[in-house]
Amino acid sequence: MLYHLLPVVFWLLAIVGTLVPVVLHFTPYALHLSSNYYWGYLVSLIVLIIILLIGRIKRHTSSVEECFQMALLLGVASYWLPTVLFLTLIVWGYLIFRNLFSLRSFLSTLIGYSIVAIWATGFILLGWIANPWAQFFAKENALGWIPLGAVLLAWLSSTIARQILRVR
Repeated sequence: MLYHLLPVVFWLLAIVGTLVPVVLHFTPYALHLSSNYYWGYLVSLIVLIIILLIGRIKRHTSSVEECFQMALLLGVASYWLPTVLFLTLIVWGYLIFRNLFSLRSFLSTLIGYSIVAIWATGFILLGWIANPWAQFFAKENALGWIPLGAVLLAWLSSTIARQILRVR
C-alpha cells in the first residue's frame, strides 16, 4: 500500500508547491508573476516526456534516437525557459552512468539542437517569434524553474521511494 501511496503524496506536494505562488498572486500582497512562471508548467510536461523517453532505454542498446528526441524537445522547451538546456548535461550523465552514451548519441544531440536552432533562426528573422535566447540568464526566466523544480523533485522522490520499498 505504501508503495503506491507515497509517490502520490510526493506528486500532490509538488502540485500544491507550484500553486502557492499562483494563489498568492491573487491576494492583496500579490507577487508579480511573469508569464514565464506559467510557461514553466508546459516545460515541466516536456521534461516529464523526456524522462519517460530516457527511462525506457533498455540495457545494451543504442540511445541515439532518444538523445535526438531529447534535444528536439529541450530545444523547443528552451523557447519558454532558455536555461532548461542545462538538463542535457544531467541526461548525458545518466546515460554515461548506465553505459548507454556514445559518440553517436552526442552527435545526435547536437543535430537535434541544430535543427531547432535553424528553424528558430528562420522564425526570428521572419518576425514570427521573439528571440528569448538573447537574455539567456534573465532574472524573469528563473521563475519558470519553480514548477519545473517541483516536478523534478517529485519524480526523483517518488522514484527513490519506490526503489527503496521494492528492495524491502
